[in-house]
Amino acid sequence: MVEQTLRTVFTTLAHSKPLIKTARKAGMKLGGSYFVGGEYTDEMVSQVKELNEKGISVTIDCLGEFVKTEEDTVYYVDNAIAAIHAIRDHHLNGQISLKLYSVGLELDRELAMQNMKSILNEAAGCDVFVTINMEEYKNCEAIVSIFEELRSHYENIGLALQANLFRTEQDLNRLQSLSPAIRFVKGAYKESEDVDINDKSHVDENYKKLVKEHLLNGFYTQAATHDNDMIDFVKQVVKDHRIPADQYEFQMLQGMRGKKQEELAAEGHKMVVYVPFGKDWYTYFMKRLAERPANIGFTVMSMFRR
Repeated sequence: MVEQTLRTVFTTLAHSKPLIKTARKAGMKLGGSYFVGGEYTDEMVSQVKELNEKGISVTIDCLGEFVKTEEDTVYYVDNAIAAIHAIRDHHLNGQISLKLYSVGLELDRELAMQNMKSILNEAAGCDVFVTINMEEYKNCEAIVSIFEELRSHYENIGLALQANLFRTEQDLNRLQSLSPAIRFVKGAYKESEDVDINDKSHVDENYKKLVKEHLLNGFYTQAATHDNDMIDFVKQVVKDHRIPADQYEFQMLQGMRGKKQEELAAEGHKMVVYVPFGKDWYTYFMKRLAERPANIGFTVMSMFRR
């Protein structure tokens, strides 16, 4: 009951126009920069440089929360290309991530495809890797199928898959012929019981199974987790099977477990921090809390575990 109430509260806050307007004016000053790379390119570049100086790479998450028309997608495509150019021009150690929703997935599949090709072509020319984020279950099949089509033509593209979904093991098997780079996450979205494993211990076991399988198949693996048990598991698999350091990376959100990030980088593991970028930072953060209200406690703890 409490969790559902919190989810409703944060979802409402995420779409409150007065709060969005206020956050865009003053949010970063109010502490948004702890969890978000910034609204503007110079803000994002500054934070990425700080991470790079610690031996930590980044994936710049090009935010896109409000897409109602084809014209809306133009802004988000331009924002992604701005991030790509920033990586090139400032010699940043980084890649980018984005939702297909932000480039028009729910408007028109072909529009999303064409926008992604524009982004991928620009990224290829700048030697930048692009990861497609996963979204709600309703978009899952469309995302996987678009990735399949794009991966057939582009080397510089990866996909996020969620361990909390029953379908993910099948999706992973389906994609094997493409030798895909996969980001494994536990899954932030609360889905219906017929598609969501909906049990933490079972999700954890599925996460381990998927990551190990992908590593042993020789494919690039992005282990996105803040969980010590998952981190230790990946480290053990890598050690036991002599997985080369250039076949995997750890990923964490900006503002989460800074000391652990530095520790993993110092141990010689590639450590990548997920840096949100764009004007929709407030809505992104509220949605994170709405998706999993338990993140509230984890977020507070992280601020004391830097």
